[in-house]
Amino acid sequence: MKFLSTSEKETFNFAKNFSKKLSGGETLGLIGNLGAGKTIFTKGLASGLGIKKHLTSPTFVLMKIYRFGKHKQIKNLVHIDAYRIKSARDLTAIGADEHFSRADTITIIEWADKIKPILPKRARFVEFSLVKNNFRKITF
Repeated sequence: MKFLSTSEKETFNFAKNFSKKLSGGETLGLIGNLGAGKTIFTKGLASGLGIKKHLTSPTFVLMKIYRFGKHKQIKNLVHIDAYRIKSARDLTAIGADEHFSRADTITIIEWADKIKPILPKRARFVEFSLVKNNFRKITF
């Protein structure tokens, strides 16, 4: 699936709608350069799941867990940012891999290409790229 976004608002709304397709247990690996839309996508996904908190990328803390109860099956959104890590072991050391594939959890990982060896085989990758006129192409 491909989507061409012309603004942050479109990216946000696309992710918000995409969240309705999730049932729990998904691990989403986001790949793309700085400013390509990974965090905006994550914010939209969180909004679609019913999370009201202001979401920021966990660049320095590496992982944030958002608990919520409005969804029938999904109770947690785990947001990981692998930008600063040196190896996938840095994330296993903080227990990030314990959240992968949990039926009540969606795990979303920015810079997932840096930690592919520890991701579950069923992880879905979403690639973000900047194209002409500041458009963003989102490819699953």
